[in-house]
Amino acid sequence: MILVSRCIMGEACRYDGKAAIDENAVLQLATEKILKVCPECMAGLPTPRTPMEIKWVDGQQGVYSKDGEVFTEAFHKGAMLTLELCKKNNISYAILKDKSPSCGSRYVYDGSFGGRLISGMGITVQLLVEHGIRVYSPEEAPYEEIKALDD
Repeated sequence: MILVSRCIMGEACRYDGKAAIDENAVLQLATEKILKVCPECMAGLPTPRTPMEIKWVDGQQGVYSKDGEVFTEAFHKGAMLTLELCKKNNISYAILKDKSPSCGSRYVYDGSFGGRLISGMGITVQLLVEHGIRVYSPEEAPYEEIKALDD
């Protein structure tokens, strides 16, 4: 089974209440066993929700809304629930939405809410990688390799 972001599969669960459908991912995964997740929704955050980004404050990494409210605990809760699903379903591969403060695998926004990307991982991806799960963005996912190893 492959873990996949709900938004890239067409579900409207992003912060702005929209989907971020990735047609290639949908096509590539059409015949695969997938488990769709949104760590932010799993943590109880509403859709739509205020934009949030990861930033460092006083040497600590946290997740903050555009209006300055702290959401770090909710993001860690969503990450833990996602990891539990991976363990329960013996998942070793994930294809998650890049740039998200939860699911970013290559890039996240820099915390300034100025639209600037930096290299980095979202909170959920950090935890999954620490537990040996290979996480890819839809653009970089080696679909054929993942499908072959998932059989």
